[in-house]
Amino acid sequence: MDRILLTIALILFTPLSFGHDAPAIPDPVGLDQLLQAFGWDMETTEITVQSINDNFHVLFGLGGNIAVSVGDDGVLIVDDQFPQLMPKIKSAIKNLGGKQVDFAINTHWHFDHAEGNISLGPEGTWLVSQANSRQMMQQDHIINLVSLAYEQKAYPESAWPDITYDDTMQFHFNGEQIDLMHFGPAHTTGDTAIVFRKSNAVHLGDVYNNSGYPFIDAGNGGTLDGVIEFCSATLKAIDENTVVIPGHGPLANYEDLVEYVDMLTTIRNRMMVLIEKGATLEEVYAAKVTSEWDEKNGNNTGFINRAYMSLTHRVVDR
Repeated sequence: MDRILLTIALILFTPLSFGHDAPAIPDPVGLDQLLQAFGWDMETTEITVQSINDNFHVLFGLGGNIAVSVGDDGVLIVDDQFPQLMPKIKSAIKNLGGKQVDFAINTHWHFDHAEGNISLGPEGTWLVSQANSRQMMQQDHIINLVSLAYEQKAYPESAWPDITYDDTMQFHFNGEQIDLMHFGPAHTTGDTAIVFRKSNAVHLGDVYNNSGYPFIDAGNGGTLDGVIEFCSATLKAIDENTVVIPGHGPLANYEDLVEYVDMLTTIRNRMMVLIEKGATLEEVYAAKVTSEWDEKNGNNTGFINRAYMSLTHRVVDR
């Protein structure tokens, strides 16, 4: 009986062990090289605004889209891009009627969404995130983007979130009920969906990418299954009229998010058929599992690589 129980335990708790045939992690580049590779220019970038209503807006610049709530209680933003862009971001907020940033919620810990903390934290802005994101900001991490890699250095303590939560949290600010929700590892291990109930909008950070295929930070605990589950759970928490703010790309709607989940689910199922037959990463590429979406979403190399790793290994890059 003991031997039977041990066998069952090994089956249940042993991770998948398909051959790790992914390319080696590239040598990390600096921020200047990374920005050049992305075609991003801090100096020439302009911050543009799209208003959802008189008190709720979205700013577009470099990196993650920024949601802005402005009202009698002050200014609350979601994500804050880079400290180098903060003067331009503050100017845009001032033009919307805001003053200093009172609260900044990070959808996750990646540099292009949270590095503005380095500027805002010392100025007295209350920084907020899911607990895992705060932990990640305290350490150096290699972000393997497949075509290149970037070493995100630990933030100074003044840039760490002051307020964290595990699964759910609520703000009541500028006449809004603002729900923060975490549904487990997805794009990263510390993602947050932020729902502004009065404005009927949700910011999903990079769990939802509307500018191409999503990046799954499999080297730091992200998973394709998690992205699908996170977006599916978010759909249950919003309605068909909700404005969907992606981490990157233009504003979207409920149906766009449904189609995104359907796409990822189909690709995931196709990949698993191959993986269960022992397919290598190169064989998954050759199977063209994303073919009908490639024209819209562009290069699939990084997406398939990180999705394959998350489906087969459940490991963290070292």
